Amino acid sequence: MKRTPSSGRVAVLMATCNGAAFLDDQLSSIAAQTYPDIDLWVSDGGSTDATVSILSDWTQRWTKGRIHTLRGPRQGRAANFRSLIVNPNIQADYFAFADQNDLWEADKIAASVRWIEQNAFAVPSVFCSRTITIGQDGAVVGSSQESSSDPDFRNALVENIATGNTMLYNRMAHDLLVQSCQKAEFSSHDWWLYLIVTGAGGVVHHDSLALVRQRQLDGGGGWWARTAYVKQLVADRFAGPADLNMQALIRNSDLLTEEAQEICDLYWKVRSDNFIKRLYYLRKSGVYRQTTWGQAKLYLVALLRRL
Repeated sequence: MKRTPSSGRVAVLMATCNGAAFLDDQLSSIAAQTYPDIDLWVSDGGSTDATVSILSDWTQRWTKGRIHTLRGPRQGRAANFRSLIVNPNIQADYFAFADQNDLWEADKIAASVRWIEQNAFAVPSVFCSRTITIGQDGAVVGSSQESSSDPDFRNALVENIATGNTMLYNRMAHDLLVQSCQKAEFSSHDWWLYLIVTGAGGVVHHDSLALVRQRQLDGGGGWWARTAYVKQLVADRFAGPADLNMQALIRNSDLLTEEAQEICDLYWKVRSDNFIKRLYYLRKSGVYRQTTWGQAKLYLVALLRRL
């Protein structure tokens, strides 16, 4: 069943901290959205630059709704987003995450709402997309990969392909997210949304369109990044954030489908002392990463007993 997209209100949730260098450009790209009704809710993590001043200036000239700037918990990025997610004063039909350094294509919100309302409006649903990577000067340096498989819970357990700055989700997904956050913490707001929505039987769609220009601030990836990653496997646990995710899933088991609970039980057994059993349960659980390289890394960390 499909229906014509509505013009329901969108609440954009943004976490800021010393983002003055690129914040004005990002706010300009949100203001230029073709979608009409947008409230911006900003949790600031204690900026000491001109971030708050820029937000104050934009508050006076925002024409799509209202801008609300809140004092964040000042405990890091995850806590900043969490404070926005659980804030009962933020009411909307749709919700979107935003980072302070990016640029949004003009049709980002409209395309996201359109897909949800035409394909998955009756269930908890999330739209996300590919990104174009730009340098600090705005020049294009690359793009994210297209997903080889549809997003699902088996993938979400071991990989986050749903980048937060591309996400827009409906009210049903938001209510589910809020309910889950009342029982547990997360290491990453976007990864947790991907997990809890797919685990509860909702829909996550990863679109081939690139609707966000994501600014690269750390020197990028490539083979140097891959080498560093392998070194990390040897030096430390691969699954620090995944540990927190599993604990949160256990606390929210009542929200999960029966199938998702069974997958969790199998995946938990991958931590067996016996390496043959580790590989057996990993295969039986069906969890997977999107690329051949990623799948190889998954089995490598299982062999090294770092899942």
